Amino acid sequence: MGEVVNLRLARKAKRRATEATTAAANRAAFGRTKSEKDADRANRARAERALDGAKRED
Repeated sequence: MGEVVNLRLARKAKRRATEATTAAANRAAFGRTKSEKDADRANRARAERALDGAKRED
């Protein structure tokens, strides 16, 4: 026979794992300083301008 599993504990473990992954994503997104956010925004704007500047007109 297989091992007996307590479903309540299995559900709690699964919920904790998903909460840990969302917490890690939130720390990456919201746990940055203002200067880091500004630098990232400037890099994205620079890349967008470079891409727009490289477009060819027909």
